[in-house]
Amino acid sequence: MSESALSARSFRRVSGAHRGLMFIKGVPGVGFGDRVQIRDHTGELRNGQVIRSADDVVLVQVFEGTDGVEPERTWVRFLDEPFRIPVAPGLLGRILDGAGRPRDGRPPIISAVKRNVNGEPVNPSARAYPREFIQTGVASIDGLNSLVRGQKLPIFSGSGLPHNRLAAQIVRQAKLPGEESRFAVVFAAMGVSHDDARFFEEEFENSGVLGNVVMFLNLANDPPIERLILPRTALTAAEYLAYDLDLHVLVVLTDMTHYAEALREVATAKGDVPSRKGYPGYLYSDLAEIYERAGRIKERHGSITMVPVLSMPSDDITHPIPDLTGYITEGQIVLSRELHNAGVYPPVNISPSLSRLMKDGIGKGYTREDHGRVANQLYASYAHAQGVRNLASIIGPEELTEADRQYLTFAERFEERFISQGEDEERSIIETLNIAWELLSMLSPDALTRVTDADLAKYHNWDSSRVPGLDEDED
Repeated sequence: MSESALSARSFRRVSGAHRGLMFIKGVPGVGFGDRVQIRDHTGELRNGQVIRSADDVVLVQVFEGTDGVEPERTWVRFLDEPFRIPVAPGLLGRILDGAGRPRDGRPPIISAVKRNVNGEPVNPSARAYPREFIQTGVASIDGLNSLVRGQKLPIFSGSGLPHNRLAAQIVRQAKLPGEESRFAVVFAAMGVSHDDARFFEEEFENSGVLGNVVMFLNLANDPPIERLILPRTALTAAEYLAYDLDLHVLVVLTDMTHYAEALREVATAKGDVPSRKGYPGYLYSDLAEIYERAGRIKERHGSITMVPVLSMPSDDITHPIPDLTGYITEGQIVLSRELHNAGVYPPVNISPSLSRLMKDGIGKGYTREDHGRVANQLYASYAHAQGVRNLASIIGPEELTEADRQYLTFAERFEERFISQGEDEERSIIETLNIAWELLSMLSPDALTRVTDADLAKYHNWDSSRVPGLDEDED
């Protein structure tokens, strides 16, 4: 192919290619974010995007990687447009890669409607406040760290913990109580193993929700550079489903740590000045660009609720990725290795977990009038029980008072009965609150200071004879 046979925006001036980046010299008038097509010496087409533009050199990230590229025999075509993907109702039920191409063996999506994957910033005045309780069927989330429509609530996990199983369970069970329609789900997986990818596909197919899910998959052996475009591609699909088709959309992004590591790799190759632990200084703004695409818009029925999943290196919650994520999102669900080793699923660590928007989506008209007070009481009672556990580890359980032993029993039952539940067990919010009162009834009414007398009269069923080690005359 001769250069004259190509468009005026095609060049054979590649000066270097490595680690997913391609350097092209002497190309004027190229815009940041422009889409690029690359044809190598074998005729294979690759996709790219301009990430730096200057008079002397243009830097392009190649989503399929640069392995096997011979710079002097490679053509680059600048399309003078941002990277777009076709969107249509037929997205649901599909499995795509990070660039929106089929991974399920089916034809590509054909649509006259194409959207810029970088999205458009939403005017803050057009945003509606996140409200309305979302029932995940997981008691430790619904009861104590409630998710509301339009919220960003990440899961902080660690290597080897069952965050993928929990994410799949949330996808299967998420619903708005009182509405027949379930969530449309956009599931974006970055850097996952073949086993994990197969697990997600089988879980969604066997549970019958696959037809309501669009999956974007980037496997561990796929080019890392593709992970940088994948969450933006997924969110573009979510925005179409939410704001064009008026669907409630749940977006699950796993694992955002793999995304951040790919960003660090590209930043290092570009020569950007590193910041904390080698991540670029713009990690915060880059994550915010992704997370802030969730939410609700006034006068629109649809919404985007986001659950990012990230594994904390060395279980360090102060690591830059969870640390910055916590600043941007509205709370976090933290998984505990100690509970996991004790056989508790899901191993949600109650103390550091929180949902900052929980109060706006629970209570009368949303869940039940006692929900907020019950959640506060469970937190307070479990925190007191944890203090008793620490004391028992120092002085021995035989030195504890009967009241302290009562709290130890409460903590054990709380972990066994409330936090722990089957992977296929779906609890309604009413069932979750009833279990909470069943546990609180192990404690004397005098110990329950965060609920009202009306709550106690209606739901509390104190029976001292059911509490091991508590004498009747101490009631």
